[in-house]
Amino acid sequence: MKGVVFTEFMEMVEETFSPEILDTIIEKSDLPNDGAYTAVGTYDHQEIVRMASNLSEQVQLPVSDLLEVFGKHLFSRFTVLFPSFFSQEQTAFKFLKNIDSYIHVEVKKLYPEAEFPRFFYEQTSPATLVLYYLSSRHFEDLAVGLVKGCLLHFKQELKVTKENASYENEAAIKITISP
Repeated sequence: MKGVVFTEFMEMVEETFSPEILDTIIEKSDLPNDGAYTAVGTYDHQEIVRMASNLSEQVQLPVSDLLEVFGKHLFSRFTVLFPSFFSQEQTAFKFLKNIDSYIHVEVKKLYPEAEFPRFFYEQTSPATLVLYYLSSRHFEDLAVGLVKGCLLHFKQELKVTKENASYENEAAIKITISP
């Protein structure tokens, strides 16, 4: 997993909770690099899982809620770090429909070794978009947070739900965005 996810997670923890809580979760997580991440590095996703679990213990919030909050934070940071991805898009739906076909393709040019979750979509009506999230890492709550962050960015007030599903006979998470 790219280091930018780790550095942004640590920034969110520090800003939302405190530098002391960040230090505590880094210590408790027994990280091979003692929490020294670079944005362009590549790291084992289990390290962020351990940090999120330890953060959950520290702040008494479910990991799923914390990952969703992080997803919103991460999307807002992506708009700052990668503004070119956001200049062409007019709506959240247009942006979300281009995750696999444009965004991940362009990011792969910057980070050839990056592994991405896969997203497929169905526009079931003009007001409803269904995304299918497929990933062995199971960061579906992070994906939901990213979708909610996208809606905030494009100033669209829609409901986001998730459920277990399948897509072309593969296990998936179905994320429905609707009025």
